[in-house]
Amino acid sequence: MLRVLMFLVPLALSVYAFIDCISTKDDDVRHMPKPLWAILVLLFPLVGSLSWIIAGKKRATAPSFERRQWVAPDDNPEFLKSLDEDKKRDEDSKGD
Repeated sequence: MLRVLMFLVPLALSVYAFIDCISTKDDDVRHMPKPLWAILVLLFPLVGSLSWIIAGKKRATAPSFERRQWVAPDDNPEFLKSLDEDKKRDEDSKGD
């Protein structure tokens, strides 16, 4: 069982790294051209795959969403503005 894992884990890693390498946009590849990375992964499966995963591709560190903090409705300027607009609409519709 251990021998099988010693063969399958590096093989799976190499297949993953190679597919990831060839499907990555050229703009996201770092340090070397993409064809050179692909050859490195194929010729040196373990070292090349680990190198690609660690250093070959630009990876997003964290989502670039703004941290939003919950705001109570009476403190939310957008909500208060919508209430004013609703009130104006109601007054205009009653006047017709």
